[in-house]
Amino acid sequence: MKKNTIAALALLITGWTAAAHCSADELKVLTAGAITGIVKQVAAEFEQRSGVHVVVDNATAGVLNKRIRDKEKFDVVILTADMLARLAQDGYVVPSSQHTIASVGVGVAVKEGHAVPAIATVEQFKKTLLNAKSIAYIDPASGGSSGIYLKQLFEQMGIAEQIGKKTVPVPGGLVATRLLDGQADLALHQISEILQVKGAHLVGPLPKQIQNLTVYAVGVGAASTQQPQGHAFATLFAGEKVKAALEEHGMVAAD
Repeated sequence: MKKNTIAALALLITGWTAAAHCSADELKVLTAGAITGIVKQVAAEFEQRSGVHVVVDNATAGVLNKRIRDKEKFDVVILTADMLARLAQDGYVVPSSQHTIASVGVGVAVKEGHAVPAIATVEQFKKTLLNAKSIAYIDPASGGSSGIYLKQLFEQMGIAEQIGKKTVPVPGGLVATRLLDGQADLALHQISEILQVKGAHLVGPLPKQIQNLTVYAVGVGAASTQQPQGHAFATLFAGEKVKAALEEHGMVAAD
């Protein structure tokens, strides 16, 4: 989004408060799981500034995409950039409202206190996978971006059959929680989500040669009756405070 457009929208936050109270007192925001923590922080700031209550509903990107295409009502959506672009192209999101928020890579985690495996190279990572007794990651069938990528990666590495025998598929949520209850001894998930699980130790990101960065973007619903509020909410992601929070959560803020 152009800087002058962002600046203009930012003025809405202070300028439309009275109108917002008259027209609506709630904003529905759909968000993919990996960025949910940041979205909730933005929602709290927006509520304080505007007086408009924000309902944050999170699920995997694939599930949200289906819900939107099934005509579920929403005001703002945060999804993978490519998926959001397709929704805009198909008329579900206002095209001019799209802008990139951040990117995040896939990481490896073990339970705190457990031995830390070597994953610096592709061969080390492969060996760690083959030596693990059980591996948790997002079930690709649920539409989670990291799960879909990892399934393809295992096939490319020629270890899909071996991995399949010890997979702990997670339909959604925080994969690293499976480490805490002993369901898995290795967890693969987006770094921002691993860092949310107390008791999970982030070993590190996947090797650069096989890393997959997921880019997240925000957009306003084309059918929303609260588009001014939606635009104002979306602009908060460009603030320095939010960018700092993104970095703390293991994400790389967009320029």
